[in-house]
Amino acid sequence: MFTLLKKELNNFFNSLIGYISIIVFLAINSLFLWVFPIEYNIFESGYANLDGLFLLAPFVFLFLIPAITMRFFADEKKVGTIEVLLTKPLTDMQIIFSKYLAGIVLVFFSLVPTIVYYFTVSEFGMPPGNVDRGAIFGSYIGLFLLGSVFVSIGLFASAITKNQIIAFIVALFFCAFAYIGFELIYSLDFFGQHDLFIRNIGIYAHYNSMSRGVIDSRDVIYFLSVIALFLILTKFTLESRKW
Repeated sequence: MFTLLKKELNNFFNSLIGYISIIVFLAINSLFLWVFPIEYNIFESGYANLDGLFLLAPFVFLFLIPAITMRFFADEKKVGTIEVLLTKPLTDMQIIFSKYLAGIVLVFFSLVPTIVYYFTVSEFGMPPGNVDRGAIFGSYIGLFLLGSVFVSIGLFASAITKNQIIAFIVALFFCAFAYIGFELIYSLDFFGQHDLFIRNIGIYAHYNSMSRGVIDSRDVIYFLSVIALFLILTKFTLESRKW
């Protein structure tokens, strides 16, 4: 399992894939937070906080993570190495988890450089250091868990097809619907007293809750449950090839 994980990480970092992904993530967020004169710009807002980062980053991940994960299984199927991989002395879950871990490692390394934003904003505070550390800490955990969910969805999408473009589109759709789809349905007020339940099915409600700096076990369990669901669905998809 660790050999496969190392192979996946080498595929990221011995080529330009990993570096380009991290650079794109940082570049887009940096432009919106520090350069473009819009509402998310920290200088324009006049407040020493990172709210803009935690509003923008999920939408960057929404496109970036499916682009990363689309090759995980789809590429193996296309070149015919999936059969060799599945005959190795590894369980399907070990193979899935190796690729999943490689994805969340890339998510982690994408987030680490943004710590510079925190120290910069902290210096801008009046007085310096006057920032809501609890909210920022909770938001970082929420953003990492959000990225981890997107990786699990992307892994599933890659397992159901050998076409990387289709895998990207399917992952993008599922990630977008899981993040904001239920929030949009909730806003339409179709389900009356069940509206709040519909909203809590979606990721946004739990991500938004953690962004307040309160790490509620229910939110953490929700994220872990969604991750487990898509990893299990990926396992069933791989097993279906043996039927």
